[in-house]
Amino acid sequence: MPARLKVLTPDQLATAHADGDTRALVKHYLARLEVLAPGRSVEVRVPPFAAVQVVPGVRHTRGTPPAVVETDGETWLALATGRTTWSEAVDAGLVVASGERTDLSAYLPL
Repeated sequence: MPARLKVLTPDQLATAHADGDTRALVKHYLARLEVLAPGRSVEVRVPPFAAVQVVPGVRHTRGTPPAVVETDGETWLALATGRTTWSEAVDAGLVVASGERTDLSAYLPL
């Protein structure tokens, strides 16, 4: 797991939720996704907070990845916590997903 991403302890997670610390929460849930779906075939981007490569398959090493998921912080948190579903977010245009293996519905909510 990249050093910039880490799974928060329960106390840290509760504090981040209470404080509305979007940056810490986004990084926490990206780190949880990385634990749940290890791999390097899909890059999940949540600008400006962080990005992570996940999902088993062909490893991406240089240039633009062939499979990319991108969304904003609030949508990522809604997906990660189950406040919205993958299909709802994609249908609403809140998630842009292109390439193979980009359907993350099997891994969400976290």
